[in-house]
Amino acid sequence: MEHMTEVILHGCNGKMGRMVGDLIAADPEITIVAGVDAFDEGKNPFPVFAKIGDCDVAADAVIDFSVAAAADDLLTYCGERKVPCVLCTTGLSPRQIERVKETAGRTAILKSANMSLGINLLLKLLKSAAGILGPAGFDIEIVEKHHNQKLDAPSGTALALGDSVNEALGNAYEYVFDRSERREKRPEKEIGFSAVRGGTIVGDHDVIFAGTDEVVTFSHSAYSKAVFGKGAIQAAKFLKGKAAGLYDMSDVIGLE
Repeated sequence: MEHMTEVILHGCNGKMGRMVGDLIAADPEITIVAGVDAFDEGKNPFPVFAKIGDCDVAADAVIDFSVAAAADDLLTYCGERKVPCVLCTTGLSPRQIERVKETAGRTAILKSANMSLGINLLLKLLKSAAGILGPAGFDIEIVEKHHNQKLDAPSGTALALGDSVNEALGNAYEYVFDRSERREKRPEKEIGFSAVRGGTIVGDHDVIFAGTDEVVTFSHSAYSKAVFGKGAIQAAKFLKGKAAGLYDMSDVIGLE
């Protein structure tokens, strides 16, 4: 099939990796030609390498759902071999984010804090809302809820939502993650982040604009991690054959 997209699944035996594998198996337009995972029981229908550097299988793109510690080797591999990458791992350090930008000078990299269609639409809507409600004096708070196994807080999606709001307001707002040591009124130009961790919550995000006598809340709830896997697959198809550069989900779904 000419339009078949061949991918390497980085982190193929993790929870998201297995889910993405199942979704790809049911999609006639994309196939996994190799996997990468430090832990493998030999049950996958494709070769699995312990490290991305060991992989010698050609592919149109890499889909990455691994851990931040593995990102450096992944970026080296993709940059050297000019393989596009859908980078879904969160919790990257500032240094690693700089490496993402550098690697995007050599190959196509799609980095998104959240792969879902709904969240990426929300990022667009928030810019419009912030431009109206921020100057009107509304306070801005972001509350995110995730399962008890999530390692980073606040979530990468929460930060992306905050960035979308802040960009619309000239990046004039400070981010606050902990108020426990403070004894003062809330400053006007801050965005507060609250993180809830418990049970099996897939992902809930609320962006709250609290004004005098009225509150506007934008909410998104993910009920299955499949929404992220589907977005990553859509992104891999999009990246096939794309020129070097840094892309995000707004490019995939056609949002300006």
